[in-house]
Amino acid sequence: MSLILFAFVVRVRDGLPLSASTDFEHNKELQERKQQLRTISKSLAFYPDRGTLRGQKLNIYFVSSEGVSYMSVCHSSLPIAKAFCFLEDLRWEFTACFNSTVISLAARPYPFLEFDSTIQKLKQQYNQSGGPALEVTLAEVQEDLRIRPPEVINLNEVELVNGTANGHIEQSAASAGINQRLEPVSVPGILSLILNIMCASLNMIRGVHLVENTFQDDYEGIWKVVAFFLAFICCALQCHLYLFHSSQKKLKSFLLLSMIVLCNLYLFGMRNVWQLLFHISVASLSTSLILTRRLQHRTDDCGV
Repeated sequence: MSLILFAFVVRVRDGLPLSASTDFEHNKELQERKQQLRTISKSLAFYPDRGTLRGQKLNIYFVSSEGVSYMSVCHSSLPIAKAFCFLEDLRWEFTACFNSTVISLAARPYPFLEFDSTIQKLKQQYNQSGGPALEVTLAEVQEDLRIRPPEVINLNEVELVNGTANGHIEQSAASAGINQRLEPVSVPGILSLILNIMCASLNMIRGVHLVENTFQDDYEGIWKVVAFFLAFICCALQCHLYLFHSSQKKLKSFLLLSMIVLCNLYLFGMRNVWQLLFHISVASLSTSLILTRRLQHRTDDCGV
């Protein structure tokens, strides 16, 4: 039975995966631990340089040093000292192959996948012999762990820290470690954007003309100028809200729709009923499309 099932090397500052071992086992708990491991990797700057997360049969261990973190998923029967001894050996092997400059300049995920062969050899050594070749190394790690034990991390803390690091605590744990983007723009969406830009342009033109007349004659129409410009801003914000993901989207979209309706009702007299219906209908269509355009999820496993 394999005691060390998965190893992962990641850059601390941004969670960029540098290398990982190839999977040979695909049980459910291993996949869960791998997902939790990737979640931790995205917020390593918030954790101490050594930690563990315990599961039912599998545990996660990690050690961070010189801007790189070495992580593993191990069977709970593996002594903790041997798990950290494996990570120390992994660290020595990795630093011998790649210098800090190459690591800091890495821009794409898994740039050092060739290191997988080294990880496999190290895993095989530990899984077959049960530990490192040098007992003195194990003794040193045991003493170090006695003096400075690793921090035990719980899953709730992982979710909270990861949410804080990414600026969206409200997101569920299921979205951790997943890149999110909106669905592609639809044909009705393109139409609503064109109509919204048209409405915004009409509001701007009418507002500018009214400003000239107001300053030349009197200041009684100043609030109508404000209404035109406010409607222009709301139309522009509707376009932005449709194109880009935003928190509290429902609240913002209804607030913008309400402002556009109120501004157009206030401008009744300067616009006829058909013009008002056109502007309000375009705003309503945009609001509907904003609310129905959903997030598109894509996992970031890169096949490892």
